[in-house]
Amino acid sequence: MEQTGQRARRFDLLFYLVSLLFAAATAAFSEFYGYRVWGNFATAGYLLAAALTGFGLLSRKGPTLSAALRSRWTAVAVAGLLAGVVPLLVLIFRRAPDFRWGRWPWSFPAQPEVWVVERSAELLLAHGTPYPDLDLLGRAPHPDDYTPYGPSMTVFGLPRALFGDGAFTDARVAFAVATVLIIVLAFAIMGRPRVPVAAAQLAAISPLTLLTAAVAGDDLPVIALIVLATALVYRGRPGWAGVVCALVVTMKLTALPALAVLAVAVFVRRKRVADLAIFLGGTLAASAVIVVPVFRVDPAAFVEHVILYPAGLGRAGSPAASPLPGHLIAQLGPVGHAVSLALLAVAACVIVAWLIVRPPRDPAGATLRIAVALGTAIILAPATRWGYLVYPLALLGAMIGFASVGGTAPERRTDRATAGPADDLAVNPDSRGSQP
Repeated sequence: MEQTGQRARRFDLLFYLVSLLFAAATAAFSEFYGYRVWGNFATAGYLLAAALTGFGLLSRKGPTLSAALRSRWTAVAVAGLLAGVVPLLVLIFRRAPDFRWGRWPWSFPAQPEVWVVERSAELLLAHGTPYPDLDLLGRAPHPDDYTPYGPSMTVFGLPRALFGDGAFTDARVAFAVATVLIIVLAFAIMGRPRVPVAAAQLAAISPLTLLTAAVAGDDLPVIALIVLATALVYRGRPGWAGVVCALVVTMKLTALPALAVLAVAVFVRRKRVADLAIFLGGTLAASAVIVVPVFRVDPAAFVEHVILYPAGLGRAGSPAASPLPGHLIAQLGPVGHAVSLALLAVAACVIVAWLIVRPPRDPAGATLRIAVALGTAIILAPATRWGYLVYPLALLGAMIGFASVGGTAPERRTDRATAGPADDLAVNPDSRGSQP
C-alpha cells in the first residue's frame, strides 16, 4: 500500500510541475491581461502544491509533516484556491463597473465571452432575443458583435442584466456556481462515491480548467452538464438525461457529439427502443421550448449568430486561430481547408464505427468516447482555440471518477494502482446503497 501511495505522489508531483511550467509561461508571455494575472497566482499555487507533494515523498513515515499536510487532497485544495478562486476574485473585482471595451487585448480583466453573454441577457430582456440585428450596426460586423451561443447560455448573464454592474453579478461567478452545483448533483446521483485524486486533478484543478474559470468560464457548465447527463443515463433516467442534453446543445452546438454518444449509451444500456425514444423526445421537446420563442423573434439573426458564424460562414470571420493541426492545414489555402474538413469527416466516421463496434457499456466508457470525439473535433477543426482542450481533459477526469464507481475491470485496476491508501479509494456503489 505504501509503495502504491508513493507512486501516486510521484504522478502528483509531475502533474503539479507541468502545471507550474504552464502557469509561469502564461504569466511571462501571454498578451492577455487576465491570463497574466491568472498565471502569476497559479504559479504560486502549483509551486506550493508541488512543494507539499515533494515533502510528502521525502517524509515517507510522516515525521516532518502532519497527516493533514501529507494528504494528497491538501495539495489539490491549495492549487484550487491559489490558481482558481483567488485569481477569479481578483479579476472580477478589478473589472470596473463602467468598463466594456479597452485597448484589446491588453487591458481585459475578462475575455470577451463574458461581456457577450451579459450583453445577450440584456438584449433578451429588452427585445426577446439575445442576438443583435447586425444590419442595424451601420458598419461591417466584427467578431465582438456576435453571440455564437445558444439561448440557454443567456441565463448566466441575467444577474448583471437584472441587478446591475457588480463583482458578484459577473457572468464568471454564475458560470462557476452553476458548474459546482451541477457536479454536486451528478455526484449525488452516482451515490456520493469517493472521488479519486487524479479525477479532481484533471477535471477541477488542471491549468486549462482554472484558467478558463478565471478569465471566461462559459465552457465549464457545458462540461458539467455532459457529466450530469451521463450520470442520469446510467441511473436509468433517459428522459431527464435528454432534457439535460437539450441544455447542453442549446448552449453550444459544438457539444453535439456528446448527444450522439449518449444516445447510443441509452440504447445499449437495456436494448430498449422506448428508452431511446424517451431520451430523444426529451431532448427535442426541451430544445424546442428553449429555442422556438427566440427563433420566432428574429430567425435571420438566430441563424447568423448560432449557425453561420461558428461554421465560418458568417459576415465576419471567427478569430479562433490557435495553431492546432486542423487550422495549420486550413491555412495552406482552399485545398488545405478542404483537406482539414476531409480529415474531420474521416475522424467522425472512425468514431462512429468505434461507437457501433464497441458501444459504451458504462459511464466511464461513454465519457471516454465523448472526450475523444470532442478532442478530435477541436484538434482537426479549421478554426479552433487551444483553450477548448479543456473539454477532453476535464472529461477524462470525469471518466476516472466514473470508473471508480462502475467502470470496466481494467479501468478499476488502473485507478487503484494510482490511488493513495488514505486519499482515494474506489468504492463499490452497491455498498453505498446506489442503484445498479
